[in-house]
Amino acid sequence: VGASRGAVDDVARAYWDAGVRHIVALRGDPPGGAPYQPHPQGYEYAADLVAGLKRVADFDISVAAYPETHAQAESPAADLDNLKRKLDAGASRAITQVFFETGHYLDFLDRALAAGITAPIIPGIMPVSNFAQAKRISEMGGTYVPGWMADMFDGLDEDAETRQMVAASIAAEQVRTLQANGIDEFHFY
Repeated sequence: VGASRGAVDDVARAYWDAGVRHIVALRGDPPGGAPYQPHPQGYEYAADLVAGLKRVADFDISVAAYPETHAQAESPAADLDNLKRKLDAGASRAITQVFFETGHYLDFLDRALAAGITAPIIPGIMPVSNFAQAKRISEMGGTYVPGWMADMFDGLDEDAETRQMVAASIAAEQVRTLQANGIDEFHFY
């Protein structure tokens, strides 16, 4: 977020020289929740970063996708257009932000395909061990946290072992449901 294109390109060259071939390219957010402001000589958006990385070397690049729409997007359609720009700039796949309702992801895949996006969109699964923290982070990013999930964690604040079992159970059910719908690749946060 706070670096010039030249500085980012230098880091990318160093990664390539060190043998790094896969990069997850994100626009990034400023620390402390400040409004996004690109560096004056930096890459303005993730699509610009992807194009810049591809100019540096033939990286295999993943980008972010938002089944429930990026919090700063003008609309779901604009968000999909942005994803398409990142893929058209040279990204190979997208990894989604965390979601807890599998239907949101499956609907997103349908909308992406209808928008002409055919690259793989890997679901981002997060086993939740601290519900209050996960809810706070999710709300900041625009991710819906279902009531049934709150109910499952209710009363478990002091029971870390049971919270871990609940988290594993929820994540495993998400994966099972996604596999039943033909999804066979996952990203775990």
